[in-house]
Amino acid sequence: EVESLGQLRHKNLVNLQGWCKKKNNLIIVYDYIPNGSLDSLIFNPRGNIFLTWERRFNIFKGIAEGLLYLHEEYQQVVIHRDVKSSNVLIDSDMNARLSDFGLARLHDHHGEISHTTGVVGTIGYIAPELARTGKASTATDVFAYGVLLLEVACGKRPIGSGNFILVDWVTECCQMGRLLDVVDPKFGSEFAVEEMELVLKLGLLCSYHKPEARPSMRQVVRYLNGDDLLPVFDGWGTNVESQGEYRLSTRCMEVTSNGTSTSIGAGVSFNSINIGR
Repeated sequence: EVESLGQLRHKNLVNLQGWCKKKNNLIIVYDYIPNGSLDSLIFNPRGNIFLTWERRFNIFKGIAEGLLYLHEEYQQVVIHRDVKSSNVLIDSDMNARLSDFGLARLHDHHGEISHTTGVVGTIGYIAPELARTGKASTATDVFAYGVLLLEVACGKRPIGSGNFILVDWVTECCQMGRLLDVVDPKFGSEFAVEEMELVLKLGLLCSYHKPEARPSMRQVVRYLNGDDLLPVFDGWGTNVESQGEYRLSTRCMEVTSNGTSTSIGAGVSFNSINIGR
């Protein structure tokens, strides 16, 4: 598996350069990435590096393109299983490089994805179905990516003190018609409103509790590039007609995908993601 992962080559991945093994000790050598992790640049910035909105939006695109490569463009399906801000490194050109494939699993494109022996990942980024079944999929990576979008746009960690859960908070603000209240205050007014709304709404869509309603990473890339329209959110939820893919409407945020519908009430809770290693 290490040899297979060593063949991964993409501008938005930290490439594996080599490895050595002696008895039970395995050392893996990756590219050196000078600016550290996205997590540290957001929450513990050093020097004069500030991630402007333009830089963050470019980072979102880079992570999405890296995940698209893993899910659809490599010779096998690679499920990362630990997408989070501390596993995104920022190179000298301020581009995102997805790293740490220690939990990654490879599958054939048309093969059955097997169950893991336990829930792996990081608290706050774990999809509800992964917590219930232990079965990782491309959709569970998409869920984690959605949480990451909200985290970086809001400047808040996925899980906070007390009962704070970022996805719940952004959902509630969206329902009240105050979506932009969640924006990282460090931006002031220096951000593109349309791009910010796109990212926040896409974050909610990717972190939706029903995996079949989440977009694929290919769809995510198209949304971020402006090639497709994202379902349009209104105050309490959404009224959506997006090329027949989803229909989300009304206060309870109904989602229809492939002819079936589900709903989330205004008091929706994502506490099931509080499981991990």
